[in-house]
Order: sequence, then structure tokens, then C-alpha cells
Amino acid sequence: MAAIRVASTSLTLPSSSSSSSSYYYNSRPSVFTKFRFRPIFDISFAIGPLSPTRAKRMSHSIAHATLGLTEPNKTDPPTISFAAKETDLLEWKGDILAVGVTEKDMSKDENSKFENPTLQKLDSYLGGLLSEASSEEDFTAKAGQSTFLRVTGLGSKRVGLIGLGSAASPPVVAYRGLGEAVANAAKSVQASIVAVTLASCDGISVELKASVASAIATGAMLGIFDDNRFKSESKKPSLESVEIIGLGSGLEIEKKLKYAQGLSSGIIFGRELVNAPPNVLTPGVLAEEATRIASEYSDVFTAKILDEEQCKELKMGSYLGVAAASANPPYFIHLCYKPLSGEVKTKLALVGKGLTFDSGGYNIKAGPGSMIELMKFDMGGSAAVLGAAKALAQIKPSGVEVHFIVAACENMISGTGMRPGDVLTASNGKTIEVNNTDAEGRLTLADALVYACNQGVDKIVDLATLTGACIVALGPSIAGVFTPSDDLANEVFGASEVSGEKFWRMPMEESYWESMKSGVADMVNTGGRQGGAITAALFLKQFVDEKVQWMHIDMAGPVWSDKKKNATGFGVSTLVEWVLHNSS
Repeated sequence: MAAIRVASTSLTLPSSSSSSSSYYYNSRPSVFTKFRFRPIFDISFAIGPLSPTRAKRMSHSIAHATLGLTEPNKTDPPTISFAAKETDLLEWKGDILAVGVTEKDMSKDENSKFENPTLQKLDSYLGGLLSEASSEEDFTAKAGQSTFLRVTGLGSKRVGLIGLGSAASPPVVAYRGLGEAVANAAKSVQASIVAVTLASCDGISVELKASVASAIATGAMLGIFDDNRFKSESKKPSLESVEIIGLGSGLEIEKKLKYAQGLSSGIIFGRELVNAPPNVLTPGVLAEEATRIASEYSDVFTAKILDEEQCKELKMGSYLGVAAASANPPYFIHLCYKPLSGEVKTKLALVGKGLTFDSGGYNIKAGPGSMIELMKFDMGGSAAVLGAAKALAQIKPSGVEVHFIVAACENMISGTGMRPGDVLTASNGKTIEVNNTDAEGRLTLADALVYACNQGVDKIVDLATLTGACIVALGPSIAGVFTPSDDLANEVFGASEVSGEKFWRMPMEESYWESMKSGVADMVNTGGRQGGAITAALFLKQFVDEKVQWMHIDMAGPVWSDKKKNATGFGVSTLVEWVLHNSS
């Protein structure tokens, strides 16, 4: 088969500059919003002629993609305007006035509910309704607490208090939560115009105020998002405008609000990819989504999609061994970001595991706790990588070149599938005895990492829903980090402090490699239950050039929220911040 190649085309994009302090969030519908299930070779880019064998295989692939006759609903994305203003709270007019409150703003005096003068003024104007409601509902401003009142005599129809905790720390988590709480309140009462302010800005520097506004805006955009593409009925959100009061205005806050717009669209895109069912999001459709990013942002992006035959030419036996059982063919995705102008000082690679469904193969996932019904999220690493690509396409950092790499495929069961005991040969020549077909993600990443190193990059971060062992070790909210580089660890952990996502560095105990030795090949692909996340990282290390700084992130836990039964978009924020750290 011929490769699909997206050439750089002349596409005029809106200017990045703006004289207004208002920004609009308009999450462009993805292919899933109105997907016609067209074959991937129908993309209007340069491709080779179809052979009869190729046409038959591709049509068979599309037949599987439409299994169940499921076609996503056409949905209109929410459009929200954001503005930073300085307005008297008593004079502001709209549907909801939400106030972020810390525990320090609350009074310990039995005769006064509030310590904060802003809250005292608002409460006095409302005749004590706020303090009365806070007492009745035991509102103490703990993180996650909220109370909303319908009021009269004020410009706003409703007033809400939202808890930020003891000191609103870490800021991005607390303030993003504030934005989400406001969005949820707006959805519940069908509000269209809301304002958000803080009871107190004490201790918040001018520079930090812009970041606080950005976190609130990001939270509001993520909070208003509901993935209703696969529901028979859905309600369109009514929220149109969010005004952020009391945090200042000007160029810096405008820049941060625009950043929130780009970041949120990337996170939402990542969530949509993971949420999409595997009969819709096949490897071919994932590749099509990647080419769509390159097409929309062709001023900074190019794309190369390799088919099975081209992967064979590159000797990617490890990756192709996993893909061999599926009727849906594999596609190797390579997006490349290059800045609009200026010197490239650093070259980075982001590599994401792209198993659009993982049955476990002949070591089939079975029994309680196997989570086979959730294995659509086994491409969560690729969703984080492509979500970051979409965000960075809008942010457009300078001084850095970034390669986004995904070896997309399915791990299925058939007569052509890999078997326990098979020996695979990776593209760097190393041989692997397959002792567990359900340890497939590392096999696809092996060839992806070799390919990434061949791009001449300085640093690589790979992300994967790789092991259940990491969930056992760190639980559902924390990703495991494995790297031999202290410098790279410091960079990524610094980015995570800004993003608010949780990571924990795990050891790379070299002595555990003994359990990965094979009698007939260079290595086996799994070393057993003990230290499973560590041995998986040691396996990946075999396919990384020693001159390249490398980190592996096992995000099997935080990729999915059992409570919300939805994807989290984990990883996008940290990747974006890390790339920005490496830009000029």
C-alpha cells in the first residue's frame, strides 16, 4: 500500500494578535462529530493507485469500522467568550455571580460567618442571606464545597460560593476546579452569562493573576464539555459568556486566556479520542484524525502515515507482530511540528501507545478485573500526544521542533495472530520472545522508540497505558515516571507542577532485567508479576539510543475516571508545558 502524505499547503489562519481582552472558545467538531465512515484513502492528499488486494482489504476494514451501525451524532460545539474585567460586584448584571472562597475567608466568630470584607459587603447587601445559607449548609470553604442562592435586588440572578480549600494550593487545581464548578452550575440552571471572582487576592502576584484567570477559563471550558456523540438525546449547553472579575486586564492576561483556549481544545480532543468506541475509532480513523491536525495547521505541521508494507520495509517486526491478527490494518503516525520562524534549538519526540483495542490476544483478558470492556482506552497515550499536538498547533511555540509518533493498531485474536513462544525482530535488530501476548503495548512502542531516535531528537517522552502493576502501585490518579535522566525528570515534574497533573518517579532497578532474559532470543516481553511496571520500563530502554534523554510515563491509572465513566484527557497539559519549557 502507498503512504498517505500530507503536504504543506497554503492555509490562511487567523492572526494570533488581538486588541480585545475577550477570547472565544469554539471547539471545532472532530471527525467523530459528523463522521461518514469514509475510507482513509479518500483523504484528498497524494496517494498511490489502489491495487485490487488493497481495495479489498480497505473495504473490509471499513466494514468492521461500521460494526453495530453506530454513527456519532452531529453536535454543535459550545462557544464561550471570556473577558477579564474590573467591575463592582454589586453592579454586575448576569445569571450567576460565583465567588471563590478559601477557608481563611471564613470567620471563626460565632457572630460573623465571614472574615473577608468582600463577602461581608455582599452578605450585608443581601440582608444576611449568604451567611444564613452558609450556616445551614455547613459551608466552610473546603475544596469541592459550593452553595448557590437565587437572589433579588442584585444585578445577578444567582450568587454562589465555591470552596477553594485552605490556601488554594496548588493554584492550577483549585482554580481550574472553580471554573468547572461554575460551568456545572451554569448547566444545571441553563445560565448563559456568568462572572467569576475571588473573595480575596491577597498573596497573588500580578503575574500569577494571569495564570489564575487562565486556570479558571480552562476549568470552565472543560466543565461545560459533555461528550454526547453516542447518546440518542443530548442538551445543548447554554453558557455563552464568562467574565473574570478582579484579576486585572491587559496583554498578559489576554495571552493567558488565549493559551487556555488552545490547551482546552487539546484536552477535549484527547478525551474524545479515548471516549470513542473501538468500532468507530480504528487505527485508520486515528491516522485520519492525525492528518486532520496537519491539514488544519499546515503552517506549522506536516504528517507522514506509513502503512503495513512501509513498516515492513523499516523492519518493524515487533509492532507488526501485534497488529497481525486484526482485520483493521495498522497505521504508523508521524506528525512533525516546526515553528513559523527562528532557529530550532531543541528537537523533541512525544511517543504515544496507540492500541485502539486490546483483547489481550491469545493471552486473552478474562475474568473479574481484566477490564476488557474498557480496552478502548489503551490508546490513551496516543490521545495525549495528539491532544498536545492540537494544542501546540494553536499556541505555536518557537525554538523547538516536535515529533508526534504513534504506532496504531489493534491486538486481536485470529489464525494470523502472534502466539506465545513466537520470536519477533524489532527494527533495531533485537529479538523478542513473546511469552505473553497481552504485554503488547511495549512491543509497539519498541519500534516507535527506534523510529523516534532516528529523527535526530534530543529528548523523548513516551506515554502509555502500559501495566496494571502501575495502577496497583500508585492507584487511579497518579502516573508512574521512569527515566535514567535526572535533568529530564526535573523538567517534566516542573511542567506537572504548572499543569496540576500527578506523577511519581519510580525506580529503574537494573537487577530486575535478569527476569527478562530469554533462552532463545535477546529478551522476553514480560518478566512476571513482581515489579511489572519496572521491568516494562527496562524493556523499553533497550530500544532507546543512549545519547537521547528518555522518559517513560505509565498512565494506566489516570487515563480514565471510573466516577465519571469518561476519559480524563490526562497528559495533554503536562506535555504542552514541557514543550513550552524547551522553547525559546
